[in-house]
Order: sequence, then C-alpha cells, then structure tokens
Amino acid sequence: MTQVFKITPQNTEKIITDAADLVLQGGVIAFPTETFYGLGADATNEEALRKIFEIKGRDFNNPISVIIGERNDVYSLISGSNSVAEKLMDIFWPGALTIVFRAAEKISSLLTAETGKIGIRLSSHEIARRVAQELRRPLTATSANISGQPECVTADNVLVQVGDKIDAVIDAGKTAGKNASTIIDTTCVPPIILREGAISKKTIEEKIY
Repeated sequence: MTQVFKITPQNTEKIITDAADLVLQGGVIAFPTETFYGLGADATNEEALRKIFEIKGRDFNNPISVIIGERNDVYSLISGSNSVAEKLMDIFWPGALTIVFRAAEKISSLLTAETGKIGIRLSSHEIARRVAQELRRPLTATSANISGQPECVTADNVLVQVGDKIDAVIDAGKTAGKNASTIIDTTCVPPIILREGAISKKTIEEKIY
C-alpha cells in the first residue's frame, strides 16, 4: 500500500525524515519539484535504480538525472567542472536547470546510460531539496510517470499512474507543470542545450555569452 505523506506546516520535518528513511532502505518515493512530480530513489543503490526503470517501463539506454541537496554535493559526483558550468550554477541554481557533467568513475552506468555523463540539478523546490539534504546522497529526479504518459502535477496524478508500484508519495499540492527542467551539456564546447524547458535557450545564452 502506497503511503501518502500530505505536507502541512506542522509535519514537514517529519515527512522529510520519513521519506529519506524510505529511500535509504531502498524504497522509491514520488516528490514534488519546481516542474513536475519526480521519482526518488537512492542514486547510489543499483537495485533501487533498477526499480525506477521497472516502474516507468523505461529503456536502459535513457539516462537518469539526479537532484542534490547542496551545491557542493556536485563535486563528488563528477570528474571535473569548467567555467561555463560554474557560471550556470552561480546563476541558475537552485532552479530548473539540469547540468550535464563528466561523471565520476563511481557513478552507476544505470544513471549515465553508458555515456560517462551525469545530469545534476539543485532544485528550487524546498521539499525536493530538503529530502536530498536529509538523504545525504543524490536523489533520482526522473518524472513520476509511465514512460510516454503525461507528467504528473499532483500526488493524485502520481497515484493513478504508478501508485501501486511506489512506496510513498509526498503530497505538497500542485506543481508548476508546463515545462520540465532545461538540460544543458557542459562537457562540450560550446555547451549544447539538450532539452529546452522551464529556462529558455535565450535566457541561458544571454547569461553565459
């Protein structure tokens, strides 16, 4: 039975702790972000990562991005940064920008899809960021839906699509929806926008060039 953790001002801390505990035990949760609801698993746990692919019916050739709790958490997950990536983090984090870096050797190929690259985001949604902080590990950030189906903007949407396959959903109301996070690959010169989403290509170009 999927647990529903409904956020109130009085119980936020407990819910964040309980959700992080579930993830640490290998569970999968759904949580709100600044765009859509995401599926959260411990990104260092191979078995939990495989659950994400099973839940979504996702091809293993598709990489999975992660959410971190603090900006400095990025450096243990990557093999190097550069001036463009640093500037993007300065300007757009926390926010709806997933930055692609060269992955550290320890990163699972389930996250990178054998590309040697990993997408990382510091979310501007308080709940998403604080769960990652409590977890003290990267949290998967793929959308909480069946692959090919609409992304979810409410906990009820999540329950309809994947409610029988996950351990819990954090219900913090409706998310902004509309656009997913923008994804930019900073491992190449010039950087390439792989997906234009909540932050426009024009906005990024104006800031970094």
